[in-house]
Amino acid sequence: MSTLLSAQSIRVETAFGPLFSELSFTLKKGDRLGLIGDNGCGKSTLLKVLDGSLSPLSGTVTVAHHCLLARVEQHLPAELLPVTLLEAVLAQIPETERESQRWRGEALLASMGLSPQEIALTAATLSGGQHTRLLLARALIREPDLLLLDEPGNHLDLPTLLWLEQFLQNWSGSFVMVSHDASLLDAVTNGTWILRDHTLHCFALPCSAARLALEDRDESDALRHKAEQKEIDRVTASAKRLATWGRVYDNEDLSRKAKQMEKQVERLKESQTELTAGSRWTLALHGEALPADRLLEMEQLPVAPAVGLPALFHVPLARLKSGDRVAIVGRNGCGKSSLLRLIWQAYRQQNPATLRLHPRLQAGYYDQTLHQLPDEATLFEALEPFAPAPEDRKMALISAGFAWARHGQRVATLSGGERSRLLFVGLSLARFNLLLLDEPTNHLDMAGKEALAHTLQQFSGGVLLVSHDRQLISASCNRFWLVENGELQEWHDVQAVYERLRESAGTLNATARSQHTVTEVADEQDTLLARLIELETRLAEDLARKPKHQKPQLQAQWREEITRINRQLT
Repeated sequence: MSTLLSAQSIRVETAFGPLFSELSFTLKKGDRLGLIGDNGCGKSTLLKVLDGSLSPLSGTVTVAHHCLLARVEQHLPAELLPVTLLEAVLAQIPETERESQRWRGEALLASMGLSPQEIALTAATLSGGQHTRLLLARALIREPDLLLLDEPGNHLDLPTLLWLEQFLQNWSGSFVMVSHDASLLDAVTNGTWILRDHTLHCFALPCSAARLALEDRDESDALRHKAEQKEIDRVTASAKRLATWGRVYDNEDLSRKAKQMEKQVERLKESQTELTAGSRWTLALHGEALPADRLLEMEQLPVAPAVGLPALFHVPLARLKSGDRVAIVGRNGCGKSSLLRLIWQAYRQQNPATLRLHPRLQAGYYDQTLHQLPDEATLFEALEPFAPAPEDRKMALISAGFAWARHGQRVATLSGGERSRLLFVGLSLARFNLLLLDEPTNHLDMAGKEALAHTLQQFSGGVLLVSHDRQLISASCNRFWLVENGELQEWHDVQAVYERLRESAGTLNATARSQHTVTEVADEQDTLLARLIELETRLAEDLARKPKHQKPQLQAQWREEITRINRQLT
């Protein structure tokens, strides 16, 4: 199996210290690897080092001469926003070849499930799912041997995520994919790199199995560390005892042996098994059940994206009680987040006639835009609505990894991941009867997602969850609302919901392919007609010459091709 890429002792540092150091590995043809790790550990940075867009502080990355490498970014470059999808794809190949390769760009975008109408759109008008397909097409037009995928599943709706899974399963090349979606990684990878504690742990296993293997290794390391520490303590105690006896009895031999044992202790400490630093914060949400038949009731509730706009769908009749954990699923733009916003506004202001809330209800809301935390507030002030007691807020911030010196920092200066963590800290401080969670996993790593799933399982209040994360939905929810074709329906089997969404995605792709096939046929007929006219003109011109200047062999070839084209056109 040929080597595509190798790295030797690469090291990258930031202003806050090393991201990783002494990373060495080899990537071979056929490797389909998931790259996972906690937020901020350097996964995206490692991809940039591999494709050469970022130079390491030390070490080397070598790409094989026969390997063409392409990186799929998280976001579209700003300069592509005003151009069409086809132009954005063709921009990846030399300008002199773009016109002749236009058909390849169209066919590639069609294979991504994009219709001719969508191909003509500008990139600025696209949804998150369409962005991902365009980014993939921009990489694949170059026919790479190795793809570097940086969180391609981020912000995708569930049908598009299922499409991405199927695409990667069918793609024959090699790839390294950064993702926090264990279900996706398990379905498409045959190996896993785990970036942790500034080093890389490599396993020839898919994601879930690799994480279990690392846990087993951690347990073995802990036992080995404990045994080594026991030996260190024993030798240290013996060295102290001999040193004391050497002083008391003025015995140089005992003192020399004590010093030898002290050096042995230093050697034992240097070679002692290192343990992982672990995570500094565990997400937890605490709820209180209201002893009532319903926390929330909706009947013929119109759900619109904004006041004055037509409804995207109506909620026929739906009730929620303590212990209900409802997943709301559907394609992007169908109105799932709008429903949560409508309930939150009703809770904050006044209830419309079609929406009834329990009078003693205490609700919490996770807004996927993270705008409910005021930008101008400090971290300490932002938590006041959740926990008025200053000491509670201070200790919660410190335990979540926000040092005391940062408590006066403005919310506006936080990264998306830090802002998400701050909002979860606030939600964990309060004891709500109802949680409205809109895409809460967008900024969570795998450990955070698992902690969220676990804490939702134990949550005693009610939960309305909008998410495309299959693992979170399957692990934490017991009811399922599917929004499709302007309707909300309750389903009782989550696998049936996934299958329905997969069928929906397949139908859309088939329609797009069918539309593109019609276009291809029309283009092919135009090409054949142009060739037919050219051949008939050449034949007529040659026949008009004097017999001795005519070319009978060419005439025979032209007539044969004319006959073949006529058969194709009939």
